[in-house]
Amino acid sequence: MNIMHLDLRRIDLNLLLVFEAVYRLRSVTRAASELALSTSALSHALTRLRKSLSDELFYRVGNDMLPTVFAESLAPAIGESLALLTKGLNPRPRFVPATSRETFTFAISDYTAFAVFPALMAHMQQNAPHISFQLCYSERKVALNDLLAGKIDFALGFTETTDQNYPEIEEIDWLEDDYVAICAPSFMQKYGELTQERYLQARHVVVTPWNEERGVIDYQLEQQGLQRDIALKTPSLLGAPFIIAASELLMSIPRYAAKRLQQAAPLQIHPLPFAVPAYTIKIYLHRKNGRPAACNWLKQQLTELATGSGAACSAPT
Repeated sequence: MNIMHLDLRRIDLNLLLVFEAVYRLRSVTRAASELALSTSALSHALTRLRKSLSDELFYRVGNDMLPTVFAESLAPAIGESLALLTKGLNPRPRFVPATSRETFTFAISDYTAFAVFPALMAHMQQNAPHISFQLCYSERKVALNDLLAGKIDFALGFTETTDQNYPEIEEIDWLEDDYVAICAPSFMQKYGELTQERYLQARHVVVTPWNEERGVIDYQLEQQGLQRDIALKTPSLLGAPFIIAASELLMSIPRYAAKRLQQAAPLQIHPLPFAVPAYTIKIYLHRKNGRPAACNWLKQQLTELATGSGAACSAPT
């Protein structure tokens, strides 16, 4: 049996308030006044605490009550514990989106943040201008364990990357999309139509956010007994379209990304010459989070935005 638990059972935890007040104010009289106790009652409480802890705790020097060495060693832990309890037991202020300064933490990859946050931040500027977001790269394809542990508020991911279902986790479908191939205009001028044969003869750029050996397209090709030639693997989407635009390499990416990256680099978009299932970007959150009012409000905003974003993003070109 844990000795610390035995010690705690011997102590009236209300006496820790007495300890903290006397330690901070260096006075029985001032501590009694702050705690709305008579000086006699506080002195009695201090006597009980001294007996429980087998230490004098405080001794008088002039008009001050100074802590013993043991009391000095206890003070940080008692102060931090009382502050934590006070914070935990006090009700949260009412969540008001227009004035709130809440911060939400999202686990993301380059592409999922690229797909979600332009629309979300534009919406926040109009409806909750002081809310902040902290984005962190997920160490796994979907950071469900971090979500379950309360380390993050939301996680972004794909349907094809989740193989576990947790009843505690709620999902929002952000957008459904398909995969396309992008290349430089010179590629099509030189080789013509993108056939399966030409696709397999070309060399490819592959984005692997978690440094995985193969991408989604490689798994689909493998099921057909095919394999592509990978020239470059990169964890970031950022530089890939510019590499494609300056080379004869191909890249297979979601249509949503291709359409937007086409605005930044001279790229052509083509259907893949073989079947690849569509995918859905999902937003995950814990059903019972520590900030229900704030997180439920943001969930509602994301759900409403997803309806418009999904329809727009999955539209064919």
